Amino acid sequence: MYTPKELALRAAKALDDRKGLKIRLLQVTDVTSIADYFLICTGTSNTHVKTLCDSVEAAVSDELGEPLLHREGHRGGTWVLLDFGCLVVHVFTEETRAFYDLERLWNDATPVPIDFAE
Repeated sequence: MYTPKELALRAAKALDDRKGLKIRLLQVTDVTSIADYFLICTGTSNTHVKTLCDSVEAAVSDELGEPLLHREGHRGGTWVLLDFGCLVVHVFTEETRAFYDLERLWNDATPVPIDFAE
């Protein structure tokens, strides 16, 4: 059994391994009951967004055993949401990320430093 933070950090590592850009982890436990963490990342194309999401799903579901509860937006490819319950992963194209600006919307959340050297 893994903690929500461990799941989030493993998902962030999966994004980094596949060259995800601007990876940000936000602890949202004090501002919403939706999840404990939001993980936000940018892909360079619709194909890259799909690859990033597949990598996160493999790392969190297949390796760590945390089931994916819901996947939204996969067909469009400009924003995909992966809901693992305690962790919600948002993978965007650059333009879509700028348009929705989740970091601004969730600016009361606590940023969590990520060290990819671990």
